[in-house]
Amino acid sequence: MEASRRRSQHGANGANGANGANGANGANGANGANGKGSGQEEQPAQWGRAWEVDWFSLCSVVGLLCFAPFIVFYFVMACDQYQCSVSQPLVELLRGETTLLSIWARAPSFTWTAAKIYAVWVGFQLFLYMCVPDVSHKFIPGYVGGVQDGARTPAGLINKYEINGLQCWLITHALWYANAQHFLWFSPTIIFDNWIPLMWCANILGYAVASFAFAKAYLFPSNSDDCKFTGNIFYNYMMGIEFNPRVGKWFDFKLFFNGRPGIVAWTLINLSYMAKQQELYGHVTNSMVLVNVLQAVYVLDFFWNEAWYLKTIDICHDHFGWYLGWGDCVWLPYLYTLQGLYLVYHPVQLSSGHALAVLLLGLVGYYIFRSANHQKDLFRRTEGSCSIWGRKPAHIECSYRSADGGVHRSKLMTSGFWGVARHLNYTGDLMGSLAYCAACGFGHVLPYFYVVYMTILLVHRCVRDEHRCGSKYGKDWKRYTDAVPYRLIPGVF
Repeated sequence: MEASRRRSQHGANGANGANGANGANGANGANGANGKGSGQEEQPAQWGRAWEVDWFSLCSVVGLLCFAPFIVFYFVMACDQYQCSVSQPLVELLRGETTLLSIWARAPSFTWTAAKIYAVWVGFQLFLYMCVPDVSHKFIPGYVGGVQDGARTPAGLINKYEINGLQCWLITHALWYANAQHFLWFSPTIIFDNWIPLMWCANILGYAVASFAFAKAYLFPSNSDDCKFTGNIFYNYMMGIEFNPRVGKWFDFKLFFNGRPGIVAWTLINLSYMAKQQELYGHVTNSMVLVNVLQAVYVLDFFWNEAWYLKTIDICHDHFGWYLGWGDCVWLPYLYTLQGLYLVYHPVQLSSGHALAVLLLGLVGYYIFRSANHQKDLFRRTEGSCSIWGRKPAHIECSYRSADGGVHRSKLMTSGFWGVARHLNYTGDLMGSLAYCAACGFGHVLPYFYVVYMTILLVHRCVRDEHRCGSKYGKDWKRYTDAVPYRLIPGVF
């Protein structure tokens, strides 16, 4: 659910906009010697999600497991049956003018046509992920691909990943374009035309993947030292037990489901919305173009920097369970694309001034988001031997201990964007999120769900990210927060 950014990062998303650590805090950092040391104060041996579950967390987990699929259904159904009005279904229910069963009955149901479309889609992305070697990094300056090391896990393991997301995205979209212009194997509106039936298929895959990962952790974990059992079955199922579940050497559940099929589909879904708008009204509005362009920039950034994604919170801290598995299959593609869906039902032609303001907001947000992450990555790769804003970056030396007993050293940067606020990349991410929503005008609240959700997600991520860093780095983390006192907005928060 966080990918993309986030994901954010974007996720989310993240897609993402996610933050994490490779010998670094969730805000920034660089690996130091990465070897065992002596004479250093001992730090907590583990970081990551909680070992114990309080009652509030348990109630939240059970609530999400029960109601999250219906939240997604509600938003999509509101557009399908109520012209994207979020309040009208509730008003009719309260007045007795409709019932939950009648709303459910009017919504398109599962179809085998949708099942075939979805199976081909996921199968094709799986084929690309496993079988297409990345050669883009050999021809594109500045792009990092091929086999890359992941972050050190709490147990001290460093996994290897085949980075080929950019190449897979390009192949997929080249085939989509070739079909739309020449082959005509299927209509460009195929995704919109089967949107709700495809949602049922995505739910089936999301729950199947989460259930498989849950059983795998008990029966044949990839690395038993990186498993966490809380003693609560609901929390284990939702938040995951295994840190990096894998099948074979290269199929990594996190990397595949966080990046494919959901994020690759993101731009295709928007293109299908654009095609449907053209079909219905005979033209495409500038608001639809803006949503497509700004979100495509974010998606391309994700795949261009897929190697960097290995150092984000999704890979470095989160275990793989329903939260990531179902979230990446259902929550991300269905709720992160609400702006385009809304514009199919409510085409908006923005004034030149409004469109320019949205474009500038999105681009400035992206600049802050990307520049902050670039500074962190540069600082990490060079271990602080670089120039940030024309000078050598200031930093704080710190250390942490992994479960294998090794003491590792890190540097936490206090210069550049990371000296302004501890998560300024999140601030840029939120500016971009607001731009997507503002492109839809101010007629309905539904398109603004995204920026509200991302604000809650990223603020919560700040809090739990820093809680982990406090456990991981101890007193060194306190020194860092004293040096950089604000999280997102200098002088405010």
